Amino acid sequence: MNYQISANCKNITGSINLPASKSISNRALIINACSFNPYPILNLSNSDDTKVLVNALNSNSNKFDIGHAGTAMRFLTAFLSKIAGEWEVTGSERMQERPISILIDALIKLGAKIEYIKNEGFPPIKIYGSHLKGKTIELDGSISSQYISALLLIAPTIENGLKLKLNGNITSRPYIDLTLELMGEFGIKYNWEGNEITVPEQNYFPRDFIVEADWSGASYWYQILATADRGGIFLENLQLKSLQGDANIAGWFEQFGVLSTQKENGVFLKKNENITPKCLKLHFIENPDVAQTMACLCVSKQIPFHFSGLKTLKIKETNRIAALQNELIKFGAELTEPENGKLEWNGKINPTLKKDKPIIKTYHDHRMALAFAPMALDGNILQIENPLVVTKSYPGFWEDLKKTGFEIASLS
Repeated sequence: MNYQISANCKNITGSINLPASKSISNRALIINACSFNPYPILNLSNSDDTKVLVNALNSNSNKFDIGHAGTAMRFLTAFLSKIAGEWEVTGSERMQERPISILIDALIKLGAKIEYIKNEGFPPIKIYGSHLKGKTIELDGSISSQYISALLLIAPTIENGLKLKLNGNITSRPYIDLTLELMGEFGIKYNWEGNEITVPEQNYFPRDFIVEADWSGASYWYQILATADRGGIFLENLQLKSLQGDANIAGWFEQFGVLSTQKENGVFLKKNENITPKCLKLHFIENPDVAQTMACLCVSKQIPFHFSGLKTLKIKETNRIAALQNELIKFGAELTEPENGKLEWNGKINPTLKKDKPIIKTYHDHRMALAFAPMALDGNILQIENPLVVTKSYPGFWEDLKKTGFEIASLS
């Protein structure tokens, strides 16, 4: 099934109830499990990634299939390594191609007993829950922050706690900050000095908790307003002062004429003028999840760009660098990768490559569907393959688009 997306309206208005943050939800779930917290998490994300983790934590089985959910794979692996019993964790075909050896090697140094069932370094894995004993673990700071967060979340429950020494440049630092700040809200004391994070052995403090709205989900509404001629969108429950690092994009979009104002129950976005940068240069080391949003926006507005800090995009749900190149060429945009972790475009459309009605492959990646759909505002009639992939993070996305004037038709 494909969805055909079109949009004749250039004035975008409406009120959107954004999904709750799955990044916060998934961390809070592991914290709850570590603390035996009797209080429910309020406004928990209804994304596939969070549902998978909820089901695993509440299951009576010892075998878990987490599908495409990378966060669940990393967090569950660390959590189960200290829970008595034998556990098997697997995932989709793509998940079995995503490396996990960095995390497992670190856990083994702490006393974990983990085996690879098929291919060395990749899921599926078998875990024999063990007593973990803390020590100093050295990790390359440029690895996925989910490995680091997985270790930090269980650190207070390890004998003698844990010290992580992160070497080199740190990727996605806001996600590590998010993990530590959430741990702090549940009573955990920690110290991050230089490149060393120290978490002593201690108890989580059980408490009730409300999950805030998702800033990654908000990025598509910023993209929509930046593409539109004018309009105003109210994003319910969103906070400009947020635990989420992607909140930084509010500043990025000011150069597109989109201004953000905090209201009592959310953030109001307003576009008063049509302005664009001559060339957009962004470093995504701290915000990799919005790279697709910005690439699609730049092609829509024909803005040359130079993006860096994208090394982790190749080990996401798909190789996002290749996916962007494959799909944006259908709009006549030839993106180049001058070196690993960088992506460039000269701002020129090649009309011989442009498709009249492009069909966008999603590669089992929710952010491909979410980032490409707003390009219909440019007058494009486009199709999205496997459109329900958005349920991974934003299940109500298509209905929200309809509310603001997009036309969506289901094609068999």
